[in-house]
Amino acid sequence: MKALLPHPLLSAGLLIMWLLMQQTVKPGPALVGAVVAVLGGWAFALLRPDTVRVRRLGAILRLARHVAVDVIRSNLGVAQVILFRRKDRRSGFVRIQLALRDPQALAVLAVILTATPGTAWLEFDSEEGWLLLHVLDLIDEASWARIVQERYEEPLMEIFQ
Repeated sequence: MKALLPHPLLSAGLLIMWLLMQQTVKPGPALVGAVVAVLGGWAFALLRPDTVRVRRLGAILRLARHVAVDVIRSNLGVAQVILFRRKDRRSGFVRIQLALRDPQALAVLAVILTATPGTAWLEFDSEEGWLLLHVLDLIDEASWARIVQERYEEPLMEIFQ
């Protein structure tokens, strides 16, 4: 059974999403959905994702709180920039040195930074640990580096390492 469905929950989720998008459970679309679901499970198995060991529930909650607050603040800041067309706004790039090396933790950091309005993860140099971040309203580069390192990187290191 494991050979046919290496990731049964993923396959079930893909099938359900397929059927919801098709808005029918007729045999034709359901059969195509089943094929897509099985192939999706096999494709994911080929990636061989590492088992993630998540530690420290307190750090997860702290990180979630920081992300929620920062997303709200960023939404308000971007809205101000767009609605009031502030003249003093300056966008730019920030290079931030990271100590984080765990691939899953870096992926979470990339999602956090890209999902936060006004910022975008652009590049990461895995050899030297430099992150290139684009900021819509860049006032102080040092404060952005401090935000990323203290509010995001430190909890991620506690969680994943």
